[in-house]
Amino acid sequence: MRIAMIGSGYVGLVSGACLADFGHDVICIDKDAAKIEALKQNQIPIFEPGLEALVASNVRAGRLAFTTELAGPVGEADVVFIAVGTPSRRGDGHADLSYVYAAAREIALAAKGFTVVVTKSTVPVGTGDEVERVIRETNPDADVAVVSNPEFLREGAAIADFKRPDRIVVGLDGERGKEVMSEVYRPLYLNQAPILFTSRRSSELIKYAANAFLAMKITFINEMADLCESVGADVQAVSRGIGLDNRIGSKFLHAGPGYGGSCFPKDTLALVKTAQDQGTPLRLIETTVSINDQRKRAMARKVIQACGGEIRGKRVAILGLTFKPNTDDMREAPSLSIIQALQDAGARVSAFDPEGMEPARQLLADVHYAADAYDAAQDADVLVIVTEWDIFRALDLKRLKGTMRTPLMVDLRNIYRRDDVVREGFRYVSVGRPGDDAAFQLDVAAE
Repeated sequence: MRIAMIGSGYVGLVSGACLADFGHDVICIDKDAAKIEALKQNQIPIFEPGLEALVASNVRAGRLAFTTELAGPVGEADVVFIAVGTPSRRGDGHADLSYVYAAAREIALAAKGFTVVVTKSTVPVGTGDEVERVIRETNPDADVAVVSNPEFLREGAAIADFKRPDRIVVGLDGERGKEVMSEVYRPLYLNQAPILFTSRRSSELIKYAANAFLAMKITFINEMADLCESVGADVQAVSRGIGLDNRIGSKFLHAGPGYGGSCFPKDTLALVKTAQDQGTPLRLIETTVSINDQRKRAMARKVIQACGGEIRGKRVAILGLTFKPNTDDMREAPSLSIIQALQDAGARVSAFDPEGMEPARQLLADVHYAADAYDAAQDADVLVIVTEWDIFRALDLKRLKGTMRTPLMVDLRNIYRRDDVVREGFRYVSVGRPGDDAAFQLDVAAE
């Protein structure tokens, strides 16, 4: 099939490359000429494992191309995906849909013959209705079917998620687009990936509901971790104990410094705003958003308490800046709030991240960006693990102790066993596990 992908960011580029790998002819469109030129040179603007090779192989095969011109590719396409950004609108938290509607207007003018227009971007309920209205208003003769097809891609595992999905959700009002969308995803039939055909509004809400539920699971186990610290229980045992119940499941039950990234913060807030506008407030999601915002700075207080309650003039080594491993995404990363709070308290910060330091430079001032973990720890009074990159899981603790001024580790991801760290002469503080001194207990309610 001939597919036009409007937007060459994370979702558009990954989706376009994977669809091309299925054998479709895909052209990715973006208004950013510098980005398109870089993509033509196989310079990938984001870090996603396997993406560079996937793009290169499909460009060589002639199935994937890049352009700034929209009219020609859309006019020739059987399917046009809208994969533009929907950031939180400044001031009120609603999703900014201006890029979606701008794309719809351009599609309306360029489409020729029957065309399926697919909203891949994460959008609030009712956006598909408005996209269809915009197209009809711009060009009453446009022969289109507007479909919702939300993405469920995890940064760091996006290619596997696209090719071996838990489910494919397709929302449409009427049957005209069903056959086309079935053909788009026909290569996945061998994997028996379930395709859920539903209404357009249900499809739009499924995406938001899924992200909100996962955000609630993260926030739930983080609050359980605080309780575990107070009563002397082990949050990892609690997580495993409840996760073995197949009604609950073990995923997203790892205590830490809170969620971040491009999806959960933006999507939970947009869902809250949508519900408030409809007069059906979602109290659980509202509370989730509030607790998560508080938790990030609360982790800075945990570090300060571990240092005896005073951190002014001390050096803090931060390992991990991105919101999760295997990405360079710094959006809403817990490290941003943690570092800012530590600096506000007078700390000097050094940091290392395998992929996140360049984007971090645009967001954080007065941070020493180190060559590696050991360079970051040089003369540090405390080492703080913020992101659980694999390279941080087996640090040479003897070497680390030798380079630090004070052998103190605050492990906000619980990637080490206490006994292993203490055996090497460290004081060790983790999240929600017994053994931390009472002085290091976290009072989240103080926020």
